[in-house]
Amino acid sequence: MRLQLLLPKVEPKEISEPTECVYEGCGSKQVQMHQSVEKALRDTVHQQVEVQRYRCGKCGRTFRVYPKGVSQGQTSDCVKGLAVMLYLLGISYGGVSLALESLGVPLCKTAVYDAVQAAARRIPGMKREQVFGGVKTKAVGGDLTSVKCAGKWLYLGISVDAISGLSLTIDKIEAEDAQTLKEWMEPIAKSVGAEVLVTDDADALKTVADELGLEQQVCKSHVKRNTKDLIDELCPKVAQDEDGSLKACGVDPRQAEADLLRLGELIVSRKPEEVKEVQEMHQRSIKAAPPRKGERASLAYRLRRLFGDRSKLWSRLTGYRKWNESHDDHERLDGTNNACERAIGWWVKERYRSMRGYKAPANAVRVSRLIAWCGNFLDKGGANLATLIA
Repeated sequence: MRLQLLLPKVEPKEISEPTECVYEGCGSKQVQMHQSVEKALRDTVHQQVEVQRYRCGKCGRTFRVYPKGVSQGQTSDCVKGLAVMLYLLGISYGGVSLALESLGVPLCKTAVYDAVQAAARRIPGMKREQVFGGVKTKAVGGDLTSVKCAGKWLYLGISVDAISGLSLTIDKIEAEDAQTLKEWMEPIAKSVGAEVLVTDDADALKTVADELGLEQQVCKSHVKRNTKDLIDELCPKVAQDEDGSLKACGVDPRQAEADLLRLGELIVSRKPEEVKEVQEMHQRSIKAAPPRKGERASLAYRLRRLFGDRSKLWSRLTGYRKWNESHDDHERLDGTNNACERAIGWWVKERYRSMRGYKAPANAVRVSRLIAWCGNFLDKGGANLATLIA
């Protein structure tokens, strides 16, 4: 996890003079200073501060105005910010309470929990209907992950700016089917003005890209790794024509082995024009018959499926090359889904590993959003927790 956090500060002398009565239904501008009083404070520096009481000339009621970093409660914004920071860095609620007590500012773990959840609820954006900072990007990345929540697995959908790596949204996802993912991704893609969707090799996400009218870049690393594993598995079997299916459909085992080895080279070079070679490989195994109900796929049919799938996937696999030729250097794609993978690892999994699971789905979403929001400010001087806690 990479975070840079700016804690709120208590400024005893910074008190903003009110311009109107704070009570609902009044709104009178006839307010005047009534008196100054001392307020006890739980803080790392200040044990008490001076607050001002104002009286409304219309309704006659009084109200308090607090210095910067101080609110109606006994705990300063600085201590609340410190509690949030320690929790985000991996310490439990109880552990944060003990750490603060050792610093001379005791705060029970329930109060720590309340501070974290309150900050998380105030995250601006990071929702499907309102992406982070109103970011616009032509390339949006999407992926799913899961966390344990009350003994059950909870799916989280994460979208990112595939160019800059900024996290855009984190949402609870009910299922992994194409329709659910489309309903999740559609408002995000429209909000950011996306032209291309960057994903892993999941079939459901291919359907989403097609139905939303987006170009798709499938992660080259996923496909390369999966293809290599299949080639390593199939090559020894093909060389021996293990089940005789190659000879039965007129395929020379030596040619099939050569095709597999060549596919391994093509999946590394990934040039758009090389799709013709992959299509030729597919045609050589096209006569392989699919398995009947209850039967296992033959070796020849597995080759047919592999070559056919890679030929259909080629445009989605090599799209980043055409994209980079037509866009500026600051809008380049690397052909992977690494931006999503990093977001999942840093903003969801790293904090989650130190836990036994979340108790409520809302907490899993809020905490993940809070960490992602903080992470988005890493290169901008740090996330100012005062904007969430004040």
